[in-house]
Amino acid sequence: MKKQRVIVWFRQDLRLHDNESLIHALKSGVEVVPIFIFDDRVFKGKTKFGFKKTDRHRAQFIIESVEDLRKSLEKLGSDLVVRVGKPEEEIFKIAQKIKSSWVFCNRERTQEEVTVQDALEKRLWSIGQEIIFSRGKMLYYTGDLPFPVPHCPDTFSSFRKEVERFVKVREPLAPPKEQFEPLTCEVEIGEIPTLQDFGHEQKEIDERSSFSLKGGETAALQRIEDYFWNSNAIACYKETRNELLGENYSSKFSAWLAQGCLSPKLVFCELQKYEAERTKNDSTYWMFFELMWRDFFRFMGKKHENKIFQKGGTKEEIDSSWENDEALLQLWIEGRTGVPFIDANMRELAATGFMSNRGRQNVASFLVKDLKVNWQMGAEYFESMLIDYDPCSNWGNWNYIAGVGSDPRENRYFNILSQARRYDPGGEYVKNWLPELSVLPVEKIHRPDILSDDEQHDFHLKLGLDYPKAMISTERWI
Repeated sequence: MKKQRVIVWFRQDLRLHDNESLIHALKSGVEVVPIFIFDDRVFKGKTKFGFKKTDRHRAQFIIESVEDLRKSLEKLGSDLVVRVGKPEEEIFKIAQKIKSSWVFCNRERTQEEVTVQDALEKRLWSIGQEIIFSRGKMLYYTGDLPFPVPHCPDTFSSFRKEVERFVKVREPLAPPKEQFEPLTCEVEIGEIPTLQDFGHEQKEIDERSSFSLKGGETAALQRIEDYFWNSNAIACYKETRNELLGENYSSKFSAWLAQGCLSPKLVFCELQKYEAERTKNDSTYWMFFELMWRDFFRFMGKKHENKIFQKGGTKEEIDSSWENDEALLQLWIEGRTGVPFIDANMRELAATGFMSNRGRQNVASFLVKDLKVNWQMGAEYFESMLIDYDPCSNWGNWNYIAGVGSDPRENRYFNILSQARRYDPGGEYVKNWLPELSVLPVEKIHRPDILSDDEQHDFHLKLGLDYPKAMISTERWI
């Protein structure tokens, strides 16, 4: 009798723990064939405004995550089939060849991902197979909500109060412990591609970076261990989350959450354990608070669908002053605006693929509210560069800052100078990423644009030569 085979299509769920589709597959099929496809449209394609869909920082993180997943599966007697191409084509070919019964995967909700899974589903129907969808990205399931998705509140505070009051977070599923049935089907395992295969140079760690993010479930679980139990950093998360330098100024969980190396339910479970054994305070609650924000943006994406990607956002309101100004955008990207707090953050992003949440809010506000550049261009650049890019969180946050999303406050605006002085009072962050300004005293570090000619001479800093002249005078924020 022929063995029954099923495929597990790994996507943004690169882990063994709390992986609903994997657990369901193991219960349903005798031989489980794990597969990951590097979608060449994602790894080699361009965005609407011409950015690489996936730049080197996130590409490297995903490659590391896939390598780690393969090692984990090998320990259980299995392997990971890897291909580069279009998932709806590559998985179909494999399913046809090995005569599998089903394809298991965790469902995605945004347009590009849905288009791919729908196309695969239709192809599988033609050979009598189908996709079995599971859920794996969120704290809360749709069916657990106290309201239908179309009635989901459009403000986070209302969403949080309702969900927190009525809905309990489910327990994370344990990773499989027993050995898998060995792969007997005749299918080439495939090599994991390199950065060079996607047209990138090898990524080097920037010495100025506070923390190096390594992809994979193993690194994710170690980060939880370090951040919660070894350092107790979680106990002061609320106080440090807006800092800009240091390994533990924030959890850095977002990268692993975005690629599914880490389950939000596991983070919550570990948080509850920490509260029971060590301490429960405002900081531990704030971690839960941030996890809820992730869910909120995902439900907004599900409710409003493609509106989150459109210029008018979920409010369907367009500011006529927004321009597709590529010259201004490029100065912003390169960290050459002449506003140190903005430039330091943008240079950190370019060098590492990461930026603090505080930095993201400020650079986004500056681009949209001060430079009057179409916010979609900034959102696409973030999509390209961020290691922790998640469609709903990224575009939801840009909707929020641009004033076309779920922010209940009208015309939210960040005073860049005030923010710089508050979150980088000694200028250490600016000096770290803009060494050309390290000669400036504290009172001048965030305002080089007000330096007189004599001061420029004394500090050996020529504006327009050593550092750009300010595109926006800091007098704007006085």
